[in-house]
Amino acid sequence: MLGVCYYPEHWDESRWAEDARRMRELGISFVRIGEFAWSRLEPARGEFDFGWLDRGMDVLHAAGLKVVLGTPTATPPKWLVDEHPDILPYDEDGKVRGFGSRRHYTFSSQTWWRESARIVEIIAQRYGAHPGLVGWQTDNEYGCHDTTASWGPEDLKHFKQWLRLRYQSPEQLNEAWGSVFWSMELKSFDDVSLPNLTVTETNPATRLDFWRFQSDQVAAYDKMQCDIIRKHSPNRWITHNFMGFVSDFDHFKVGDNLDLASWDSYPIGFVEKFPFTEEERNCWAQTSHPDIAPYHHDLYRSVGKGRFWVMEQQPGPVNWAPWNPVPKPGMVRLWTWEALAHGAEVVSYFRWRQAPFAQEQMHAGLNMSGLDELSPGGLEAQQVGKELESFGSLPESGRAQVALVFDYQSYWTTMIQPQAKDFRYEELCFRWYESLRRLGLDIDFVRPGDSLEGYALVVVPCMTEVDVAAEAALAGATGQILIGARTGSRDRNFVIPKNLPPGPLGERTGNRVTQVSTLRPGLSDAVSGEVTGAAIRWRETVQTSATVVARFANGDPALTEKGNMLYLACWADETLLSNVLALVAAKAGLKTMPLPDYIRIRRRGNLTFAFNYGTETWTVPDGARLVLGKNVLEPQAVSVWKD
Repeated sequence: MLGVCYYPEHWDESRWAEDARRMRELGISFVRIGEFAWSRLEPARGEFDFGWLDRGMDVLHAAGLKVVLGTPTATPPKWLVDEHPDILPYDEDGKVRGFGSRRHYTFSSQTWWRESARIVEIIAQRYGAHPGLVGWQTDNEYGCHDTTASWGPEDLKHFKQWLRLRYQSPEQLNEAWGSVFWSMELKSFDDVSLPNLTVTETNPATRLDFWRFQSDQVAAYDKMQCDIIRKHSPNRWITHNFMGFVSDFDHFKVGDNLDLASWDSYPIGFVEKFPFTEEERNCWAQTSHPDIAPYHHDLYRSVGKGRFWVMEQQPGPVNWAPWNPVPKPGMVRLWTWEALAHGAEVVSYFRWRQAPFAQEQMHAGLNMSGLDELSPGGLEAQQVGKELESFGSLPESGRAQVALVFDYQSYWTTMIQPQAKDFRYEELCFRWYESLRRLGLDIDFVRPGDSLEGYALVVVPCMTEVDVAAEAALAGATGQILIGARTGSRDRNFVIPKNLPPGPLGERTGNRVTQVSTLRPGLSDAVSGEVTGAAIRWRETVQTSATVVARFANGDPALTEKGNMLYLACWADETLLSNVLALVAAKAGLKTMPLPDYIRIRRRGNLTFAFNYGTETWTVPDGARLVLGKNVLEPQAVSVWKD
């Protein structure tokens, strides 16, 4: 259940066997290698050096370690860039993003596809049947460093091709894009330009199609690699290591290619990436917010169709955030157990040994820089290894009672036309998730259109386009449903529905949104009724035939109910959101356990796990039969008990 990322090419070969022995001693079973090694594998075109990787895999296998091999396409070597500069990406200002770091390619370059297929096939043929190989990782962290989209000539060429297939004629394209506005009509697909470098806002329908195009390319590129690997390496699984808070492409579509999903968990770094308040950032600086890692565990368990790994677990301070504090003692252990509680099959630490050179010198590893000496995080990983050895197998995760419908396209549409500067889809979903977890509830993420049968409660924080499949899934849900603002506010062409939002859900909710007001920081609109609190950021004016559960200060409906569907017509502040979710959980018949903001629990089969992110102790429920930890849960500690 534990793994580590290892780079044999970074260390003298005389150290490999000892490293492998110490990994096994630490309780590590899996090792990921090779994802950045193209220049060592092929120093010049057609000149290969596989000897070092052959020996490295043999050494790891001989020590009883299972190898996960990465395809090296995240780092095209210099000779390839010099031969084919058309593989390089362009930023939104039209400038080339050059060689010298990583992820320096555009998904649009056919040259790049050809070269990627070539190197993947060569590696898959050579290592696909290696007895130590159990799985593959495609590329590395799609979308990291803002690399999903590129804005160059190759991208324009293939965007035009994508549009031809989608719309068939310029007339249909103009109709879909509303090109009559501002005289944007086009006479042919050759007239299409990229939606950047304009005087003011670009056409939102064009921008949405460009986002869809780039997302489709990521999934297609990944499928190309998976197809090659499956041809030459049967009976080995394939994953990709996704990132946290990166929604530039549809991860579910990439997940369709994979046997399991994985993600790279850097909880403290993500505190700086997420739009928390400064008070929150300071509060969680050394532990992370209690829901950052779990949010992604639950998301990627869904992307992986029930299976996921943590491919890179933060083992100490990182190097890439604006501030990089040392985690409090106990947090590396806590994060590891938490991932397992949420269903992770393996937690793999990044990395075995801190690098003394290049860009990641300040990124901790399980061993200190250049040494065979465990770091503080390495000692905590060692502790988990010993605990797992005596713990035995974990039960199956099972299905949660709450489903959160997560829609990547809603992130794109609200980024394209936010209307309120602080309307952030990821933040909205996170806050709903946070409030549900503070009630002690477990949550499954669900892809739009997937079945919602069997869930006691379904929450949809925002789904701007409700397509036929999503509408049918909601109609088939027998539990309570809570719909958030902006849902059904656009159709597939980014057009306001003829019956006004929530569009296809208008009859089901009994609602019609006639106006929207966005509230700048410091402004709010009080809500009262069965629930109380306030609207912030976004507030809708709703005409309704449904039962009004709560109203805004002027009497307008704020929360309505018709049948099993409730509609919340605003971005709720913390108080209102907590009250609304407690109300719908009660309507759904769910047993809740309100928790302090620093405590989280997660159930896995007949086990309940509790995690303390705070500075105070917490007492586990009376009668709990502990299998790990203590009745009084200390800060940064873990307790596990049987139901």
